[in-house]
Amino acid sequence: MRFEAALRRPGLSAIAEVKRRSPSAGDLRPDADPARLAAQFALAGAAAVSVLVDERFGGTIDDLRAARDATDAPLLGKGFFSTEEHLDELRDAGADAVLLLLRDLDNATTARLLAYAAQLGMDALVEAHDAEELERAMALQAPVVGVNARDLSTFRIDRKRQLELVARAAGQRVVIAESGVQTRAQGAAAELAGADAVLVGSALMRAANPPAKLRELLARPLVKVCGLTRQEDVDVAVDAGADLLGFILAEKSPRRADAVLDVPQTALSVAVFVGDPRSAAADLVQLYPDDAGTVRGREAVLLREGKPVARVLDQPWGGRDPVHWSTAAAAEGRIMLAGGLGPENVREAIAAVRPWAVDASSSLESKPGIKDHARVRDYIEAANR
Repeated sequence: MRFEAALRRPGLSAIAEVKRRSPSAGDLRPDADPARLAAQFALAGAAAVSVLVDERFGGTIDDLRAARDATDAPLLGKGFFSTEEHLDELRDAGADAVLLLLRDLDNATTARLLAYAAQLGMDALVEAHDAEELERAMALQAPVVGVNARDLSTFRIDRKRQLELVARAAGQRVVIAESGVQTRAQGAAAELAGADAVLVGSALMRAANPPAKLRELLARPLVKVCGLTRQEDVDVAVDAGADLLGFILAEKSPRRADAVLDVPQTALSVAVFVGDPRSAAADLVQLYPDDAGTVRGREAVLLREGKPVARVLDQPWGGRDPVHWSTAAAAEGRIMLAGGLGPENVREAIAAVRPWAVDASSSLESKPGIKDHARVRDYIEAANR
């Protein structure tokens, strides 16, 4: 159906949410116009639009009708629904999908509503908050499962637990990471865990320009600064907008760091190894082969919890391959482009390769392991232009 099909497209999709307030945060955007926002979100790249119709979120069923009149994008009716009459009302108002909260519904009711939604030509997003609810969703064979990072009893966000559940659910169904996504790196973390989409509400509603914020969250490539050895350099890179922060833990490297330094939750840390990886407190591991002759081999793999999630295509150590970009452009899957990138050429490289991420290290230094802050900022600005 339309909602599920829209979320199955390649890459990370987004469900952009229209809500005026939140029980946990209070007023977010009291004057939000659902018609205007729904149309803007669709143009900004949203695969679907979620509309809160519950008064506790400042919404009504008329908000859904207004959104339907403004866009052809798939619409998710979001609230607290437990009867066939609720689904009839949503369908009449233009919803393509309905939210079913396992916290509030038993298995028999959920199964009945899933079947009724299908009769109406609607999809259902079956939402889980913990491992037990996720097992129920999978036992019900729900085609679309949402994993909410927010505990609706305490309103606490636990992204680590969410990503563990997303990874468990990924595979034969559409998986949506809900709540807790404020930055592009956090969305990428959900993507690498196996999420097909993220549902983003509060971050958009708080933004000065909601559709621009949505475009920012979905934009690729991600930007990595590698070879970091000092906390002050990490802080500058984060402040400039880096998504990924790399720490080389290989013995032979002139940029070897003693450890993975502090990286805020808004970005992702990457531990870089050659040969066998060791234990490191990092979100991801970048593993190069040992070619027994130089510091590292050429092509690396990006790992999450030991599982490959992307390829890193690099230049040979100490050398240059004149067809590096064209080779990378022909590669399939998630590609992180590395090797010889800097402020002067990163835009050209992005245009030629269209990578999932770009990675720079030595070109951003004043000397090995010490970053030139102006060049770091210029590189990140150019990559995000």
